[in-house]
Amino acid sequence: MKTLKVLSAVLIGSAMLASSAVSARDDGRGSDGAPIVFVTSQGLYYDSIALTDLPMKGDFQQLIPGQNGLETEYGPGQPGHLGGRWWLDATDDGIMNEGDLFFLCPLLGPGRETM
Repeated sequence: MKTLKVLSAVLIGSAMLASSAVSARDDGRGSDGAPIVFVTSQGLYYDSIALTDLPMKGDFQQLIPGQNGLETEYGPGQPGHLGGRWWLDATDDGIMNEGDLFFLCPLLGPGRETM
């Protein structure tokens, strides 16, 4: 669970630093500090919820802090989207290895055009 606490702090901090547009929405989603993920190939933002940390086994999709907050290439309905199995490069070496964060954090649809 220590990894999940570190993960939450990293994800929330990265998203807030990447955009000053983070704010509570009228429907309440995203107002609890859960990460918002931008899917670059769709041009859409998705709310999410961090459920648990995972061991480094199986396939993971990379999540990268970027200009639109936390970003990834593929989202729901696209080949390459792994259903919320994410890898965050905590060691900043560009490869998946021990010390990085691996977690389950599904994207909640529908996607939207603004944060």
